[in-house]
Amino acid sequence: MSEELMTKVQDLIENMINPAVAGHGGFVQLVDVKDNKVYLQMGGGCQGCGAADVTLKQGIERLIKEEIPEVEEVLDTTDHASGENPYYQPTK
Repeated sequence: MSEELMTKVQDLIENMINPAVAGHGGFVQLVDVKDNKVYLQMGGGCQGCGAADVTLKQGIERLIKEEIPEVEEVLDTTDHASGENPYYQPTK
């Protein structure tokens, strides 16, 4: 089941998610799928972006759950503090 689920998620990332975040210079990589939880890493303009959590929860997670109902949760494993060129930086 996990191998099949990984393939479904990877296809979705390649065909729907990455083309969407590429507009901001970002990309998403599949890290793992365990116990119906998807672990992702965000890079490029998404790494360190102030809107990364919104993109993850309202965009990526919503889409994955709609397309692959057996997915229970999508988790971000990215070290956002080390982002070198985030798309959006909130004022401090």
